Amino acid sequence: MKSLVILISGRGSNMQALLQAEFEMDRITVISNNPGATGLAIAKRYGVETIILDHRIFPDRQAFDATLAEKIDACQPKLVALAGFMRILSDRFVQRYQGRLMNIHPSLLPAFPGLETHARALQEGIKIHGCTVHFVTPQLDHGPIVMQAAIPVLPNDTEKTLAARVLQQEHRIYPQAIRWFMEDRIRLSGNRVEVIDSSICETALYSPGLSK
Repeated sequence: MKSLVILISGRGSNMQALLQAEFEMDRITVISNNPGATGLAIAKRYGVETIILDHRIFPDRQAFDATLAEKIDACQPKLVALAGFMRILSDRFVQRYQGRLMNIHPSLLPAFPGLETHARALQEGIKIHGCTVHFVTPQLDHGPIVMQAAIPVLPNDTEKTLAARVLQQEHRIYPQAIRWFMEDRIRLSGNRVEVIDSSICETALYSPGLSK
């Protein structure tokens, strides 16, 4: 059975991009640790099963993670996708789903792990920014990289404009990465991800642009 579990905490824009991808899936379940997450209403409009698991009612992180794992295992997912899930997961939880726990991060990892990635990118004056789909490991925002998308940082970019353009790319590559996984076109080899039969684009992105 092809089953996908999506974990959210807020607006669920990446979740929505996944639902719009119309995967050939037997079951999709959305779980949120935040009862007020706007993404829950979006999931219901798509006819997707939703589960609320408020982390605030649990005595500690381990208790929450244990119950979350029970809910996930009941869905028998092939993959668990983090889509704006604002909880740091315990090492035991991550190891439980090793090789089938995926995340999208708004930077070109390993650069700028953690929060406020766009503000930090602008502060550092980098010329190319982007987003990364990767398998989750106990080390925060690390793990084998599945796919990345890069955009130029424009001279007049603000944190808001840069974030919006990166988000557009997140909505493109996350569904693709998950489709590859579900179709068994991804193979883990150590810390590297091999994509089987993928088309390779040799076009380079230059920023600032190069004149002939």
